[in-house]
Amino acid sequence: MPQGDSADFDGSGFERAGTARATLDKRRSDVAAMFDRVAARYDLANDVLSLGQDRAWRRQVVAAVEPRAGQLILDLAAGTGTSSEPFGYSGATVVPTDLSLGMLLVGKRRRPDLSFVAADALQLPYADASFDAVTISFGLRNVEDTAASLNEMRRVIKPGGTLVICEFSTPTWRPFCTLYSNYLVAALPRIASMVSSSPAAYEYLAESIQAWPDQQGLATMIEDCGWRDVEWRNLSGGIVALHRARA
Repeated sequence: MPQGDSADFDGSGFERAGTARATLDKRRSDVAAMFDRVAARYDLANDVLSLGQDRAWRRQVVAAVEPRAGQLILDLAAGTGTSSEPFGYSGATVVPTDLSLGMLLVGKRRRPDLSFVAADALQLPYADASFDAVTISFGLRNVEDTAASLNEMRRVIKPGGTLVICEFSTPTWRPFCTLYSNYLVAALPRIASMVSSSPAAYEYLAESIQAWPDQQGLATMIEDCGWRDVEWRNLSGGIVALHRARA
């Protein structure tokens, strides 16, 4: 559990300094500010842009973690808590953690039963070997230093604990891969302009997906950070990949 105090969300308005969208430098202040701006309609935008597939992806994450009663699970990049809530159904305790105060504020309003924590994935406020499992969905790609984040996750997980990463990846069928790339560049930002409170953020989304390593590339990064038994499974033809490993 947190060694320091979690943020106090009093419902007051705020504006975080930064640009309308992050760049591929992924500076923490820019990433946080960008997600603050999309927070109000983030879940709706995800449903629309993924054609509802995001709900199925979240179910697969829970199944891969295999949560059990009494376990303590860290859900990084938890946003509004949509990914965190299902873990509680198993009797496990989940700690939703995110960098964006805007996302956490929306999450606390919608899911007051969850104990949200504001924290940086590169400097987690948790003791060594605190969690039985760590999961991060569509967030590792936004971290400024991927390897440092993977090492920090390994620090806070118990020996033998489970890591599950759900992230955009590379479609395995080449014709579909081309079609998907065209969707990212042309269609996604246009659709986002109709459903998101900050459409510019989805230009970054497209760019960051295209710059992200493929399934084997991410698996190698995970192994290089000391995780073992690394495996992955493609979802939706490889649009998303689910990586699992052990500490």
